[in-house]
Amino acid sequence: MTTVTIKRRTIYACAGFAISALGPNAARASDITFAVIGPHEYDLPVDFKPFNVFVQYGDGNAAGNTYDGQGSRRGTGGSHTWVGLSKYVHFRSFEAIPKVGFAFELIQAESFTLANGTNYGGLGTTIPGFASWFKPNSHSTFGFQTFMQSPSGTRDATASHYWSNISSFLFDYEWKHFSFDGDLGAVTSVTSRHLKNQNSYTPGTSFFTNLRFSWKATKLLEPFFAFDWQNVAGIYDKTQKMYVSDSSSREVAGGMGVMLNLSKSVSLTMRYSHSIEGRNVPETNAYYMKFVYLW
Repeated sequence: MTTVTIKRRTIYACAGFAISALGPNAARASDITFAVIGPHEYDLPVDFKPFNVFVQYGDGNAAGNTYDGQGSRRGTGGSHTWVGLSKYVHFRSFEAIPKVGFAFELIQAESFTLANGTNYGGLGTTIPGFASWFKPNSHSTFGFQTFMQSPSGTRDATASHYWSNISSFLFDYEWKHFSFDGDLGAVTSVTSRHLKNQNSYTPGTSFFTNLRFSWKATKLLEPFFAFDWQNVAGIYDKTQKMYVSDSSSREVAGGMGVMLNLSKSVSLTMRYSHSIEGRNVPETNAYYMKFVYLW
């Protein structure tokens, strides 16, 4: 495979996700895991020379309404959140393991929240991880990725205060004029959340999927549809030895966007998404951006 072909295919190839704070009301935080991904996110090569990618993700969510426990929208409890994810990825393959690709990633989260008349922001968790994949045929990719989300943050409100693992299967299939890719995974807690003079909480496991279907209209322009789903189990209060009431949640969101292939090394993806239905979660009313530079 030529270097030019690798660049055209892997300029999109990095998964990302939004971070939400954990607490007794953690199920009421918006943003579906990996919702920031775009088309061709997993259109990945094998048997290539090492190269590097920088990706800047960003999304803003104006959640003016909240879904209650019965799935009805209420005009209360909303917030405005802005999340950024800066990511460096090193791609490589090994002669001893032919037909398999690897990526090693380091992600730094940034966030700002405006809610209930107050605002706060800063750096959030740091997320290292890796991915591996193979190609069943020349048009498809199948693989696995896993990340460890640290408890760190520049302030309590932007830190998760517990370790968690985010793992998922990934796939991509390319036609001449269309592309379909996505993932299916889970977020599981590795430790519980402990803060001084507060109860200890264990977050519930979260299951998610993200699907992207695009039309290769021109070499520059690629419109696409997005579908995102997430289901989060309830939070367990280890101090009280009981589950927190109304802490489980569910959300389905759909959207449309466009990817601009500006050059062999640069792309820009933009999208708008909105909740289709939900439970115990602020609605998604969000715009997403992804900028990729490959060298």
